[in-house]
Amino acid sequence: MPTAKINGIDLYYETHGQGPAIVLAHGGGGSHLSWWQQVPVLSRTHQCVTFDHRGFGHSRETAGGPGAGAFVADLRALLDHLGIERAALVGQSMGGWTVLGFAATYPNRTRALVLCDTTAGMDDAEVRAEQERIAQRAAAGLIPKAFAPDFAEREPALHFLYSEINQLNDLPPKLLAGLFGLRFSPEPVVKHRIPTLLVWGDQDLLIPAAAMELMKRRVPHARTALVPGAGHSVYFEKGREFNSILLDFLHSLAA
Repeated sequence: MPTAKINGIDLYYETHGQGPAIVLAHGGGGSHLSWWQQVPVLSRTHQCVTFDHRGFGHSRETAGGPGAGAFVADLRALLDHLGIERAALVGQSMGGWTVLGFAATYPNRTRALVLCDTTAGMDDAEVRAEQERIAQRAAAGLIPKAFAPDFAEREPALHFLYSEINQLNDLPPKLLAGLFGLRFSPEPVVKHRIPTLLVWGDQDLLIPAAAMELMKRRVPHARTALVPGAGHSVYFEKGREFNSILLDFLHSLAA
């Protein structure tokens, strides 16, 4: 298995294709496997990088390790390991913290930023209030809220696959305890005019689509895409639509 010795752990990653680098950072219910609908498409024109956050999938956390607090440093070290100077970053839900944190810390290494159904730890009073509500909603169980209400009935095979991928995770206790306490200023994204896209499902039960508008106020140059009939996992529920939105955005970077 391809792993890199990074910040005290063996971080699992995969690369597919050639071209401008794009990194896909998964959410709390998934792993690198979650992007199975995106990798075959993106790798036709890009060097597509997927990985398991520490504590997820094949990336085991050390006893008493830093957990979510190391996500940004882990991503930087992974890009260094791969010799990637700049990349487009895509983060879904939990992965949004990773990619916004990276963009805020290393704006010169961020070619573009895509935030999907995530408040991403944005340092804004209204967004932080929404994050607190997210924590309360998630406490009652993540998986039932990861999709549009009718998804399990409408797409039983996809729903089953998502659950199976999720069960491959064996998270250490308190791994994500500090996630909602992490705060990242969007100012470097605005100052450096990093191309930004916000993607949301109009039936997101964890993070209502109204949060997208709150975040756009802080990143006014960001594009937005609201996907009908999708919940918290647009990339998984509406793979073709998500891919089309993402590719249109990526192609515009070279225009």
